[in-house]
Amino acid sequence: MDNLEQKRFPIGRFEIPENICDIKLNEYIKVIKDFPDRLKNLIEDFSDDQLDTQYREGGWTVRQLINHIADSHMNSLIRLKLALTEDNPTIKPYDEAKFAELQDSVNMPIKPAMRIIKGTHQRWTVLLKAITNKQFERTFHHPEHNESYNLRVYLANYVWHCNHHFAHIENLRKEKNWS
Repeated sequence: MDNLEQKRFPIGRFEIPENICDIKLNEYIKVIKDFPDRLKNLIEDFSDDQLDTQYREGGWTVRQLINHIADSHMNSLIRLKLALTEDNPTIKPYDEAKFAELQDSVNMPIKPAMRIIKGTHQRWTVLLKAITNKQFERTFHHPEHNESYNLRVYLANYVWHCNHHFAHIENLRKEKNWS
């Protein structure tokens, strides 16, 4: 993996796990539950200059990453609810890069996004803990990939997403020697 690829995918690209057992589901739910506090602890002392630093050349700023996480995880909660209440619904993709260029992602303080992340993850955790094994087999259809995903794979993907963006910020912090 070259340096740019390492900076883009610091924990590697998402790979669908072969078997997602109940123990693994519980581990995943814990990641979803704990993520807002982990993120807050990582960035709570960042200055505006630090928040406006790109995690890699050509990449988003930390501020944009935080707002992207809020946007993505709100969408994720809706996708979960659609899959739980409809038969293999087709989800609505969105242009993440264009969302990240909107003024609420570029210029606003991050507190509103952090509140969204905290509330979304609280609700998400409650739902995930209540889902039965049978419900984890429910699916939604992703039109960009022309594929249906069950909720086990969906959850694995969002755990990866949490850790992926956390690593972006954590690696930047280490690289810049921000304590």
